[in-house]
Amino acid sequence: MVERRWLVPFVAAALVAGATTAAAADESVVRTGDGAVRGEVSGHTRVFEGIPYAAPPVGEGRWRDPRPPRRWDGVRDATAPGPACAQLPGELPTGSDSEDCLYLNVTTPSQAGRKPVVVWVHGGGFFMGAGSNYDARRFAERGDVVVVTVNYRLGVFGFFGLPGLAGSGTFGLRDQQAALRWVRGNIAAFGGDPRNVTLAGQSAGAMSVCAQLTSPGAAGLFDKAVLQSGSCETGWLDNFEYRHEREATIFQPLDVVAAHGTEVAHELGCADVACLRGKPVGELMSQQQAFVQPAYGTAVLPSYPGDAVRKGRFHRVPVLSGTTRDEARPWIAAYDNGAPMSASTFETVLGETFGARAEAVRAVYSPERYGSAALAWAALVTDRMWSCTQNSTARGLAARTEVYGYEFADPAPPKLSPVPPRMDLGAQHASELWDFFDLGGRAPKFTEAQQRLSDRMIHDWSAFAATGDPGWPRSGYVQSFAPDRVGPVDLAAEHHCGFWDQGRRSWTISDAASSRTSAGSAGL
Repeated sequence: MVERRWLVPFVAAALVAGATTAAAADESVVRTGDGAVRGEVSGHTRVFEGIPYAAPPVGEGRWRDPRPPRRWDGVRDATAPGPACAQLPGELPTGSDSEDCLYLNVTTPSQAGRKPVVVWVHGGGFFMGAGSNYDARRFAERGDVVVVTVNYRLGVFGFFGLPGLAGSGTFGLRDQQAALRWVRGNIAAFGGDPRNVTLAGQSAGAMSVCAQLTSPGAAGLFDKAVLQSGSCETGWLDNFEYRHEREATIFQPLDVVAAHGTEVAHELGCADVACLRGKPVGELMSQQQAFVQPAYGTAVLPSYPGDAVRKGRFHRVPVLSGTTRDEARPWIAAYDNGAPMSASTFETVLGETFGARAEAVRAVYSPERYGSAALAWAALVTDRMWSCTQNSTARGLAARTEVYGYEFADPAPPKLSPVPPRMDLGAQHASELWDFFDLGGRAPKFTEAQQRLSDRMIHDWSAFAATGDPGWPRSGYVQSFAPDRVGPVDLAAEHHCGFWDQGRRSWTISDAASSRTSAGSAGL
C-alpha cells in the first residue's frame, strides 16, 4: 500500500533529507520522483520490487486511463513484488483478485554507470502473468543492462469495452505506456540511461510491443523494440490450437469489443458502466478470457497494427524479432482431451479447416513427412500462426527501419511444466525465456552447451539494447540459436512461408467471416 503522507511539513522535510543522505551512502535506497524506495543488494545486482508506477485502478478508476501514483514520505519497502493483476489460476498457482496491481520491478547491475534499459512486458495471452514471474538478475548482471518488468491490467479489467466508454479495449496498453513514462522519468536514479530504452516482450508481451510500435501515444517512449514470438499479424484459423476454435487475429475492431461488452453487461444485470464498476472482482472474473484481444480503431491503436506496418505508420526504431522453431507443439500435445492429436482427428480438422484446399495443405504437412499426425499439425500451426506472420511483420518493418531476425532452435530446452509431455515438445513456445530469466522462482538446469547458448543470447540481446545491433546481418538474414550451432537459417523455407504467401487470399480470414473475426483485411 502507498504510505500516507505526513501532515507535519518539517517532519516530512526531515525524512526526505534523511532518505537523500541514506541514498548517497546505501546502494539499496533510491529516490524516485514519487518517493524513496529500499530494495535488496545481492551479489552483483540490486533488485527493487513493487514500485507503483500508477495509482490503483480501483472503484471509479476501473476502466479508466492510469493516473499518476500518490507520492509517499519516508522510505518505501521494495523487497517484495506488488500484487499481480487480477487473473484466474494459471501462471500464478492461486491466481489473483487484486486490481491494485500497477507495479514494476527494477533489476540493475551494482556497478555504477548509465546502463541500457530493457523494459520487459510479460506474456500470458493478455489474461494471466506478472512481471514478478521473471527474475532478471542473470540477464542484468551478465548483460550489464537494467531490466524493468511490468504488470498491466489483464483480461476483462484490461481490455473490456462498451459503446462510448473512453479507452475501451486498450486499458492494458495504456498501462504499459504509463510504465514507459515512469521509466523515462525515473530510471536514471537506478543507473539506467533514460535515453536508451528497449521495449521487449514475449507472446502477448511481443504483441503489446507491436501495438506500441504503431500507437501514437507511445511516440518517444522507447528507442528499440524486441518481439519474441508475437507480431503485428498474429492470427489463427479454425481448429488451430483446439477443436472448434474460431479463426481470428489477436487485434480486434473496437465495434466488436464494444458489442461483446454490451452482451456481457446484460448478462451481469447492468445497464451502464457505473453498475459494472460496482461489481466485485470475483463476479467479473467469469469473463476474464472473453476480453483478450486489444481493440483497434481507437486512440491507442487507430488502425489494425498489421496494416499500420505495411503502410509505414510505426515508430522508426531498430527491431529484433523472432520465434521458436516448434512454437505450437504444447497445444497439439494436449489436443485430444489432454493427449496428442490422433491421426483421425488430424484428418477431420484438416477437412473442417481447409475444405477444398485440404489436399494441398496435406501435401505439405503430411503425417508421413513429420513422423506423426500431431507433429504435422503442430508444424502447420507453428508456420501459419507464428513463424510466417512474424516473418511478414519483420519484412514490413524492414522496409523502413533496421530489423534483425532470429529463431530459437534448442531441441531439448528445460521444461516449462513439471508434467511430463506425451510428445516431443522441442523448441516450444516460451522455451527461450529460460535463457534470460529464472521463471516462477525456478532456475533452469542447463547442460554446458545450453549455458553457453544462454550466455550468447544474453550477450547479443544486450548488445542490441546498447547499440541497436545484436551482431549479425539485418534485413532478411535470420540467426538460428541452438546449443550446437549459432548461424544462419532460411526461416521462410523451413516454415513454408512461400506456400502460405502464395495462397495468401485463400488462407486468410474472410471479410465474410463472423463479426468476431472481422479483421479479415489483415491479409494474414
